[in-house]
Amino acid sequence: MIVLKSAREIAKMQEAGKLLAACHREIAKLVKPGITTWEIDEFVETFLKTNGATPEQKGYRGYQYATCASVNDEVCHGFPRTESLKNGDIVTIDMVVNYNGALADSAWSYGVGNISDESKRLLEVTKEALYRGIEQAVPGNRIGDIGHAIQTYVEGEGMSVVREFIGHGIGATIHEKPDIPHYGLPGKGARIKEGMVFTIEPMVNLGEWKTKMDTNRWTARTIDGKLSAQYEHTIAVTKEGTMILTDQEQM
Repeated sequence: MIVLKSAREIAKMQEAGKLLAACHREIAKLVKPGITTWEIDEFVETFLKTNGATPEQKGYRGYQYATCASVNDEVCHGFPRTESLKNGDIVTIDMVVNYNGALADSAWSYGVGNISDESKRLLEVTKEALYRGIEQAVPGNRIGDIGHAIQTYVEGEGMSVVREFIGHGIGATIHEKPDIPHYGLPGKGARIKEGMVFTIEPMVNLGEWKTKMDTNRWTARTIDGKLSAQYEHTIAVTKEGTMILTDQEQM
């Protein structure tokens, strides 16, 4: 069942989103060769605690960390660790913030030091794919319109969209209906309505779209070892238009 959110609930989620976006702005300053994703995870936990929030995914289905930290060919759900990031790496930091009982979810990919032109293009295409999906998230459209816009753009750029991991509704819990695939056919799927709140979070690979799981049963990586990137926003569909609750430009 898709749970529509009230204006009051969306306002609370926007406050959580603002805090999450502020945290990502600070992470952007930290990401450089030599730092570890373990240090980034510790920073996030401290930042959230200082601001009266908690990392919602810590403890979710047994997950032990405040963030997911996925490096290079890791698609999602990478564990924070003590190995230093190297010049040329790309790293995706994904987190869910609980602020006064309201949730927001956002992932962002960062280049570490000087990255290759190929990596820069991957990041550019993935971010553009996110915003092309958001453009379709308006009342009257269908969920398939979001995925179709993302898939056709990404594949037109010679890259692929991961299919095993998708966006989702969010509200009282991290994962609600509707499911938001980043691929598909226009005019298909649930009708987008005022009050819906969900994530759009395309994961884009330089090679094949298929993934494989690490032995930790959490971390997915590309099947061919090529790079992957991800950008994610939590959005709300309102009568005033589509709101990006995790917009890093808002103050």
